[in-house]
Amino acid sequence: MNEAFLDYYRCPETFANFRLTLESPTETRAGYFDFGRGNTCFGVSGGPVCDDPGTELSDLAQQVRIDGSTCILPFNPTDVARNFRYERYVNRSQTSIWKSLIRKLYYVFRPLFPVSVRRHMQKAWLKGWDKNPFPRWPVDRSVDQMFEMMMRLTLKASGKERVPFIWYWPHGKSSCATMTHDVETDAGLRFSGELMDINDSFQIKSSFQLIPDARYTVSDADLLSIKGRGYEVNVHDLKHDGHLFDDYEKFQESAQRINQFASRFESRGFRAAILYRNQEWYSALNVSYDMSVPNVGHLDPQRGGCCTVMPYFIGNVLEIPVTATQDYTLFNVLGTYSLDLWRQQISQIMQQHGLISFIVHPDYLDTPEAKRAYKALLGHLSELRNEAGVWIALPGEIDTWWRQRSQMKLVSQENGWRIEGPGAERATLAYATLKEDKLTYEFA
Repeated sequence: MNEAFLDYYRCPETFANFRLTLESPTETRAGYFDFGRGNTCFGVSGGPVCDDPGTELSDLAQQVRIDGSTCILPFNPTDVARNFRYERYVNRSQTSIWKSLIRKLYYVFRPLFPVSVRRHMQKAWLKGWDKNPFPRWPVDRSVDQMFEMMMRLTLKASGKERVPFIWYWPHGKSSCATMTHDVETDAGLRFSGELMDINDSFQIKSSFQLIPDARYTVSDADLLSIKGRGYEVNVHDLKHDGHLFDDYEKFQESAQRINQFASRFESRGFRAAILYRNQEWYSALNVSYDMSVPNVGHLDPQRGGCCTVMPYFIGNVLEIPVTATQDYTLFNVLGTYSLDLWRQQISQIMQQHGLISFIVHPDYLDTPEAKRAYKALLGHLSELRNEAGVWIALPGEIDTWWRQRSQMKLVSQENGWRIEGPGAERATLAYATLKEDKLTYEFA
């Protein structure tokens, strides 16, 4: 039950002294509960759970017991983390037959609809999104806050003034940001050169997700023009028709073709179309990382969200979640070119020292307003890099770092702690401590 906590903080195992209460759970079904007022969890517990996250939830932090240096919890935090990261709290069976039929028809005729028509249809489909109580809009940090609560308990139970751990990002960077571009049409592919010019003017590289088997043809020259300028190319679905995850057997066949294109593109990453996803099937994909899971899915056709602003592993695949609202959604569904929402999301993610992950489509930067908004966003990210120590990285760089960090360990020595493992020269030793009962972090 300590696995997820240790993976999150990369602290010595001796500090993760949690044990599950021996009493039988009052219920064997999973449900919602609080762990500290307002910190929502989902799983099986030794206390009461609820089916509706919008109601007042039982705070199971009141049931935590400290026995010596051991914290006894009424639930398994690793299971809770997986429930959110795999979106197991979402009841997919609630989707009606009519909604399924409407969705299928929509994606058949979608290429024929101009953006103005699609905008109205999507608003109708998403009606009531702002009434969803969970995940919390505009950024949900439930997983991260659960681990913070556990670190507070660790400090209290151990009697230590501080707990050492390996900082989240290389060279002590405060947070991380990554820019990605999903190319949906031939026009978007043709615009990629100008888009790279814009990005280079702010010294921000990005990744391009290219559809391998529909809509347009990806030539070797296209791949060279992107990768030759220091940008990444990843596989974007197979046909971008919204049906990749409809049927398991068909998905297995499609996964083989996706893997072939990943080899041809020399790509390590993947993103599903329209963020339709099923994390339970990812083992069929021969990729190192995926970028298909939103933090909060209220404004996506598939609801849910991973409820964390940190990368995490799904088996051997690293999930790099989408933590900011997509450009198309901002411009066409919410109907604004203001940066206010993006700034709000960035601020909340940085409070967690997390990952700020964007999807901006070259296909929808075809108006002066959209271009101005995108350039303003790049300017803001550039300021954060210079003034707040944000690491702006390609998805592949995040994948490399997070894998290295997952293999690092802290070794005790006479004058403190030493980080060992590949990439340790970029790692930073940090400490968690309590100040006026508030969890804070500091560097060695």
